[in-house]
Amino acid sequence: MEQQNFMLGIVGFGGMGNWHRELIDSIDGLKVAGIYDIKESRKAYAKENGIKAYDSLEELLSDDRIDIVLVSTPNDLHKPIAIKAMKAGKNVVSEKPVTLNSKDLQEMIDASEETGMFFTVHQNRRWDEDFLTMKKIYDERRLGETFRIESRVHGSRGIPGDWRQEKEHGGGMVLDWGVHLLDQILLMMGSTKLNTVYATETHITNQLVDDGFTAELRFENGVEVLVEVGTSNFINLPRWYMLGNNGTAIIEDWELHGKIVSAAGKSETDVVPVRTAAGLTKTMAPRREDTIKVEELPIVKSDIRDFYRNVMKVIEKKEEPKVKLPEVKRVMKLMEAVFESAEQHAVVRFE
Repeated sequence: MEQQNFMLGIVGFGGMGNWHRELIDSIDGLKVAGIYDIKESRKAYAKENGIKAYDSLEELLSDDRIDIVLVSTPNDLHKPIAIKAMKAGKNVVSEKPVTLNSKDLQEMIDASEETGMFFTVHQNRRWDEDFLTMKKIYDERRLGETFRIESRVHGSRGIPGDWRQEKEHGGGMVLDWGVHLLDQILLMMGSTKLNTVYATETHITNQLVDDGFTAELRFENGVEVLVEVGTSNFINLPRWYMLGNNGTAIIEDWELHGKIVSAAGKSETDVVPVRTAAGLTKTMAPRREDTIKVEELPIVKSDIRDFYRNVMKVIEKKEEPKVKLPEVKRVMKLMEAVFESAEQHAVVRFE
């Protein structure tokens, strides 16, 4: 059977919009029909690269060739454009965060149900290989019973000097990076209920929006999770750090430098104390090498193009969506809980 070809229109042709265009160029069965951007410079850039630039959003939405509309504008514009596109008979992929709050998201979900158009969110970091590798370690109980997970990203340049600094456009690190890290954790924990959230924000370089945050999550199964984003960190802590009752796993960076260290089944009866400047300690003495094993990480490979392949299959009614709207709404509500906890300086009950 001949493969159906889908045409996609891009609304918002900035950095991410162009990233999508380059990705789509490598996906069979999917082509970019054209773009619309309010900036003349971005329209000119599109034309220079042989891409049709529409003069208005209405012109793009009235093009019968277009099956899918990608919304890659600033966050506060996702909702009105996505709803307008669905009412025009287009399937919609929204960049993340999908919108600024769960109430707005529900309006988008309602529009999808009313029009019958497929609507999903580009939660692209579900395909990050560092996340998939840690999820495999967790799922396979490679460390025994996991009791703590730390997930963080650190930078030292503050917030990018664009709309991400502005509250009205949905700026700040909770919405920019929290949407990824919190989504990854909820996906890793599956159906396990998240009981409580305690969060703090930083405003080192920006007083209008958070330029970093820390969220402590406590799940019903006893696992504690620390999610942290910092933009004024000149020495980075590990990307991932996972603790179990039988071992520890670490991923240092985006290049997946790391390892698993676990007990080898041999007990230590004679611990040699460590001599410190102020005394001795057995508790913090290192284990003997014959009582531990060091393993390489079980790297999980991925292909981000599978996101769009799934979108096409869903439209053809051949697959279920890989990014489901109830999952997206749960992440949105969790970000709201992070904001609430940070504002009230209090623990927030979640589920």
